[in-house]
Amino acid sequence: MSITQDFDTRQDIPEDVIFPPGDLYSDEPPLETELHLRQIILLLTCLEWLWRDRKDFYMAGNLTIYYSPNQRKSEDFRGPDFFVVLGTERKTRKSWVVCQEDGKYPNVIVEILSPKTASTDKNLKKQIYQDTFRTPDYFWFDPDNLEFAGFHLVDGKYQPLEQNPQGHLWSQQLNLYLGIHEGLLRFFTPSGQLVPTPEEVAEQEIQRAERLAAKLRELNIDPDTI
Repeated sequence: MSITQDFDTRQDIPEDVIFPPGDLYSDEPPLETELHLRQIILLLTCLEWLWRDRKDFYMAGNLTIYYSPNQRKSEDFRGPDFFVVLGTERKTRKSWVVCQEDGKYPNVIVEILSPKTASTDKNLKKQIYQDTFRTPDYFWFDPDNLEFAGFHLVDGKYQPLEQNPQGHLWSQQLNLYLGIHEGLLRFFTPSGQLVPTPEEVAEQEIQRAERLAAKLRELNIDPDTI
């Protein structure tokens, strides 16, 4: 995503403006490419389907996190490409305002790298997520060259995660693996199964029905009569 905000002085916003509770909108710039957008939507869609019965989390993509201790919207803000907060109410929000969310920061953050943002994501943002957010699991992924890395917070410092034989990285917070599948970052279950999208689930059901119908025909049974 664009790093314009990383160095935005917000000169158009008075420094003494205090944001009112529940009325602070996200202020993120547009994503660079359609691929970035598709990747973020894919992560959101798959986790939302997998956790469809859960009510104790919040996740978002390209949404501003305001964390100013002075509650000023002109300072201390970041917009991760994808993040998950656990132990909170599942509801729609205009932004994530830490001081209005019981001081909660993201449990998991994923940044989608680009030539413009890679240095910031790997250095400045990583430092903020480690030292200020104290986010336990941090990952980055480059959809162009498929660079993929992850870190887990140990004694206050990020330690690199090691890939399993399938090239996947474990997220303790999500109890899921993250890994590359057909050029995009996906979730995998603890047993290594791909977490599908609703469309993929529907396609699997169609294929299963077609296989069953073919088997019935082999037995001289017309599936349309059942």
